[in-house]
Amino acid sequence: MHRTGELNEIEIEEVSSKLVSSAGSCGAMETASTMALMTETLGMMLPGGAAIPAVLGDRYCHAELTGARAVEIAEENLIPDKIMTAQSIANSLRILHAIGGATNGLIHMTPIAGRLGIKVDLQAFDKLGADTPVLVNLKPSGEYYMEDLHKAGGLGPSLRELRPLLHLDVPTISGRTLGEEIDALPAPWNQDVITLIDKPLYSEGDMALLQGNLAPGGAIIKQSAASPELMPHTGRAVVFDSLEDMTQRIDSEDLEVSADDVLVLRNAGPEGAPGMPEARYIPIP
Repeated sequence: MHRTGELNEIEIEEVSSKLVSSAGSCGAMETASTMALMTETLGMMLPGGAAIPAVLGDRYCHAELTGARAVEIAEENLIPDKIMTAQSIANSLRILHAIGGATNGLIHMTPIAGRLGIKVDLQAFDKLGADTPVLVNLKPSGEYYMEDLHKAGGLGPSLRELRPLLHLDVPTISGRTLGEEIDALPAPWNQDVITLIDKPLYSEGDMALLQGNLAPGGAIIKQSAASPELMPHTGRAVVFDSLEDMTQRIDSEDLEVSADDVLVLRNAGPEGAPGMPEARYIPIP
């Protein structure tokens, strides 16, 4: 809207200030919050920690509990590969679908699993999304922000709703199983940030696997944040060979582009960049 002149400089700054309003990570369901929720599901974070805003006293309380538990873990010889198993990783990938998580969640969890000798299968991940509804109503898939998710109960209500679909006997860093942690959750209360499983935000998971000649090894689309009319689409590819090429040509009067074209940015991944830069959205020309 800013690029098309609908929002001026003052208005776009006001919008931006709502996304990152204080210390901590972005308020939308982006990479940091996605990984925090996946880590809690994985069992590698004490319950309730993933959605606490940085500036709240709850964050200090959770930190103190974490420090105390760290001392106990050292005495118990509880090491990460006793917690991170194929089943707990499957749980975290299911929650990735349910929270409307960032595509980076899959990119980051794949090498974590790989270090444990566990291969993340894209076809299996796609099937996982077929019976995992999106429950969390946060931007960019919904309306709310991370602070609202914290007030609604954090990760817990989503775990409770997904209970029949999760591996419940996996251990967690707390010393209890995931199923025991779900059983210990406080009673639910009325809120509309996290939906019920029979009344989801979207009936399928937030990501889908794409295959074709542009990506022979497969590609991921965040379908929960995409306009429905874009799902079946045919268009001409307008290709940029690098971030620099895109920057130089995206607003050029000579750029031959229409609203139905598909913008493609090449060489912005771990090999071409290098280092997986956060290219994010290609600006609308």
